[in-house]
Amino acid sequence: MEKYTVIGLMSGSSLDGLDVCFVTFFREADRWSYEVQIAACFEYTAAFREELRQLPNQSALAFAEMHTRLGKIFSEYVSDSFAASLTAGSDLIVSHGQTIFHQPDKGFTSQIGCGATISALLKKPVVCDLRTVDVALGGQGAPLVPMGERHLFPDFQQFLNIGGISNIAIHGEDTVRAFDVCPGNTLLNHYAQKTGVSYDRDGLLARNGRVNGELLHALDQLPFYQQVGPRSLGTEHLLTQWLPLCEAAALSMEDVLCTLVEHIAVQVAAVASADDMMVTGGGAFNSFLVERIAALSPCKVVVPDAQTIAYKEAIIIGFLGLLRYLHMPNALASVTGASADSIGGAIYFAG
Repeated sequence: MEKYTVIGLMSGSSLDGLDVCFVTFFREADRWSYEVQIAACFEYTAAFREELRQLPNQSALAFAEMHTRLGKIFSEYVSDSFAASLTAGSDLIVSHGQTIFHQPDKGFTSQIGCGATISALLKKPVVCDLRTVDVALGGQGAPLVPMGERHLFPDFQQFLNIGGISNIAIHGEDTVRAFDVCPGNTLLNHYAQKTGVSYDRDGLLARNGRVNGELLHALDQLPFYQQVGPRSLGTEHLLTQWLPLCEAAALSMEDVLCTLVEHIAVQVAAVASADDMMVTGGGAFNSFLVERIAALSPCKVVVPDAQTIAYKEAIIIGFLGLLRYLHMPNALASVTGASADSIGGAIYFAG
């Protein structure tokens, strides 16, 4: 049996913070399994979240400076809390980075958090920039996690991840369909924070609101939902298309949140299959959102243990980086719409 130890770093579009997982992956023949050794989330301050949120509107110099700065911040988080894991012989570090721009229709995607800086500071090989090759091959660069789901969670055929953006993967016998479905925590957190809290714990704010039919209809009619085949969303799309509709409705925060929850549930139900669906990501902790998805969807909704909910993406990012390290395909063309499966990611050996 082969064994690899990997530290996976995931910072999602919801800007909650950095998820870090120290994971051991095992391979026996063609079968993979894993064991999480340590996992932690390092929350960003409100001020730093706002810096990242505003970065797309800043200069190229500010973008370049934050790229390096974020690499240093990631390195500090890991070295402060995972020092023992670093010295215990971890094989590599895999960093998803923070997505700032994602426009595959124009042929580019951008995740910052300099991998060379992380490698130099932590003295480990670092895999990063996992999406660019797929986009260069004409794909969406997303979702990438279905490759990890196929190998690490074989008991399920359907997966919903509710991060900053909600995405779904439906695994068939021969093919996988996966795509971004609709907004997730990016918009939910945006409105929760207007009430003075970081997020809507258990969906209590939304539960106390009412669905506004006019806003719900406007959201459901956005052009994104007419796209067929592989599709993906970036934060910039949410801020320029979804957010203006919510702002124009001039509703209470509770009513906006309630309507957004219903919108997410409606859109998930529209694409879900009848297979049991594992729900992970920060949105899986929102009990009101999960209830609405379960009520409208044609499948049984399964919420796993808290560690899997919170760290599934960091675990899989680590796995995808390991596949890159082993020179094995880590992106499925059938999912992203690329011209071929690919081995994506840059590797730095500065350490």
